[in-house]
Amino acid sequence: MQHHILDIKGLKVGHAQNENAKTGVTVVLAEKGVICGVDVRGAAPGTRETDLLDPRNAVERVHGIVLSGGSAYGLDAASGVMQYLEQKGIGFDVGCAKVPIVPAAVLFDLSNGDPFVRPDQKMGLEACKNASDTVCKEGNVGAGCGATVGKLNGMEFCTNSGIGSWAECTENGICVAALIAVNAFGDVWENGKIIAGTKDASGNFIDTEKGVIDSASALHFAGRNTTIGIIATNVKLTKAQASKVAGMAHDGLARCIRPIHTTLDGDTLFCISTEEIELPTAPVDVVGILAARVTEQAVLRAVKTANA
Repeated sequence: MQHHILDIKGLKVGHAQNENAKTGVTVVLAEKGVICGVDVRGAAPGTRETDLLDPRNAVERVHGIVLSGGSAYGLDAASGVMQYLEQKGIGFDVGCAKVPIVPAAVLFDLSNGDPFVRPDQKMGLEACKNASDTVCKEGNVGAGCGATVGKLNGMEFCTNSGIGSWAECTENGICVAALIAVNAFGDVWENGKIIAGTKDASGNFIDTEKGVIDSASALHFAGRNTTIGIIATNVKLTKAQASKVAGMAHDGLARCIRPIHTTLDGDTLFCISTEEIELPTAPVDVVGILAARVTEQAVLRAVKTANA
């Protein structure tokens, strides 16, 4: 067991980034197709194909998911993933062609590097070519390349962040994993202490929640943040169940990021199921509880690895 998202068989993870511009893209490929749900909690999301994941809608499976920097511009990276999958004959069969289903979510990193360099179709294609089923890089790579946390006092006083992953497997074969790109407005907490977040002029961490309450204003950073990620499990789930698990995984964000799900963030989590094993009862509760746990750990790994 590697304790990251590639403990879920059938997935590949690829990153591509421009380190000078501080932006990048991460792709999770599921070439055989996987059930997928989504839960959007932040009030400033940038997403693609999330309506398709509504349990009331027809298409059941996705073939890849994109996490990207670049704000709304970064959604273009999904076109490169579609190009890669189409070239391999992978997608939803519509008779005359196969259409790869590739949902995506973006975070805002434009103010951390070069705002005119963003993940595009070419970078999305590059991430696919870099994809591995054994190696899952963390830290300042892919969608985490330009990620930061703690923006209350502006970019000058924030903390570097990144992308992290964690997985847990039980003795009876249940596996749940998370891959999270952490670009929150708020601070990251562990064991009652801030480990990454807003700093004061002396370089000491301050409490962003308290700062927002005391000032009653943080609107100048609206829409400039966002934590995005993917929960993966080998347990069989329906689209509706996967969406519920994605919602429960947000509890993991709330355990370690404060504040979370604000009007300043576009927090979005996907949940995918490879359907390897079937639980006779309570799959949502079991997987959802584990999803919150691995999400919290993935967030902590993102900031620790990025600042190692």
